[in-house]
Amino acid sequence: MATLYNLSLIIKNPSNEDEFLLVKQNPPAKFNDPEYDSFSDSPLWDLPSSPLLPLDSPSDNQFSIQVPESCSDEVDLSKFDLNSAIHKVLEQVELDDIPVEWKFMKYVQEPEFGPGLPVKTVYIIGTLGPKNGKLKDVEFCKWMTTEGCISMLAEVKPCSDRVGSMVVVGLLNDSTKSGTWKIPPTLKCQEYPLGVKIIPMESRTAKPFRTTNLIVFLPEGNASECDDGFIAHGEALIVDPGCKSASYEQLKEIIAALPRKLVVFVTHHHNDHVDGLSVVQKYSPDARLLAHENTIRRIRKDDWSLPYVSVSGSEEICIGNQKLRIILAPGHTDGHMALLHVSTNSLIVGDHCVG
Repeated sequence: MATLYNLSLIIKNPSNEDEFLLVKQNPPAKFNDPEYDSFSDSPLWDLPSSPLLPLDSPSDNQFSIQVPESCSDEVDLSKFDLNSAIHKVLEQVELDDIPVEWKFMKYVQEPEFGPGLPVKTVYIIGTLGPKNGKLKDVEFCKWMTTEGCISMLAEVKPCSDRVGSMVVVGLLNDSTKSGTWKIPPTLKCQEYPLGVKIIPMESRTAKPFRTTNLIVFLPEGNASECDDGFIAHGEALIVDPGCKSASYEQLKEIIAALPRKLVVFVTHHHNDHVDGLSVVQKYSPDARLLAHENTIRRIRKDDWSLPYVSVSGSEEICIGNQKLRIILAPGHTDGHMALLHVSTNSLIVGDHCVG
């Protein structure tokens, strides 16, 4: 299968090496639809990046970056045009001086979420020369610390700046080490925002898709901090365990590693979102299922025979010490529900947004 490669630069501030450079991302394209075009996103900041294209001849590369032996079988940077990619990024951020030395930081293979080509990103790090820490365009670029990015992610307010996924995948996931459990090594996942892991699982979904996203939410915090105003509370949450039987062993490993006080949320009743429920109830018998009544009555007793909670929208769940609000979103099915993580303004939509 063909693959798209991306180069992302972590450019350190010569005046403060705790800071790295972020670039404001371009807004989505307009569609000449008055209602759609009337909406505007708050600014999204991410690491500067550029597509990484194959090189005709390895001798043409001005930059030579050593890749650790553990990653050398996955990516050979001598085969890519590092010169063009790095210079394109430096043009974006309007920097004349280039870092004295570039160092390989990590190589990340994006999970195969959909029918499109997966993206594999090479992260390299460098520090600018002592005279080039001043930014020419402070509206388009800014210095940010890891702590600042974590703060922006943890509490997202309307119209406030947001942090993009490359910062999280490239930097924050390494520094925070959120969660104490590990997914099976044969599975890849993306964690964004922090504490929310998205794992594409092989499922009986509609072509050209092959997977359904299993959402696992395991925040730091004590479930006992939840008060009586929540319809359910627990130490971990999973959403839409809908994998094929061939992936049941992987789902078993995921469930077995999670805390016993588990909440299961199903957005709707389609097979690719509920096929793994029997595995969940077998290996987590204390789990509680939440779903719309129109969804629950279509789930087979063989798949779920444990107690459940019928929800209709606006109810709140507490996981750890984090609040999630249930949103009624009928249309894809008559019992379709979405789930809003309140502090980060992240909406888990199931199949409400498709294609």
